[in-house]
Amino acid sequence: MAKVKICGITSPEALDTALRCGADYIGLVFFPKSPRHIDFKLAGELARQARGRSRIVTLVVDPDRALLSTIQRDVRPDIIQLHGGEPPEFVSEVRALVPGVEIWKALPIAAPSDVGVADTYLSPGERADLVLFDAKPPPGAALPGGNGLSFDWRILAGVAERFPFALAGGLNPGNVAAAIELTHAAIVDVSSGVEASPGKKDPALIASFIAATNRVGQTAS
Repeated sequence: MAKVKICGITSPEALDTALRCGADYIGLVFFPKSPRHIDFKLAGELARQARGRSRIVTLVVDPDRALLSTIQRDVRPDIIQLHGGEPPEFVSEVRALVPGVEIWKALPIAAPSDVGVADTYLSPGERADLVLFDAKPPPGAALPGGNGLSFDWRILAGVAERFPFALAGGLNPGNVAAAIELTHAAIVDVSSGVEASPGKKDPALIASFIAATNRVGQTAS
């Protein structure tokens, strides 16, 4: 059964819905250009609410050491998700800066050749523990993810046989089952697909997304 990450949580109410519905991961965004960006005070409060009930993922874009240190001190995440243009060597540096924290690396996907980049990042315990395949943003886009865009999931054919991965990009309650069945993703990651407006999560959509994901596992069992 695929696990679920609800990313871009911005309120205790949205987090409560995600937790009650069984989200495996919740994502807190630290990127000022994003409508889902939150400050450290709120992030710390949300992390305390989620701790022990869901794994806490902090999403950053080309972070500096000061940001990573503050996140580790104030939020104490289980996972740091690198969602910018971070090179493989930087992922190793991040691991050294935040010992004991799992590292995910998001990779933009538009063509089959993009998938091969995962091999340069994926090295549990050394570089990234997990790669997240997301739709490549259009030229000039302000956000590296969370744009509500999808990509041709057939690009990922056979990847799940080589290593587990997370899938993002344009997922919503109506298409997540098909995405899982086609790609066999270990984790499905949704943000804009469960929102009433940018940065504002819709409780009904969160519940529907998680229910749709869980039904795939029940059908397959």
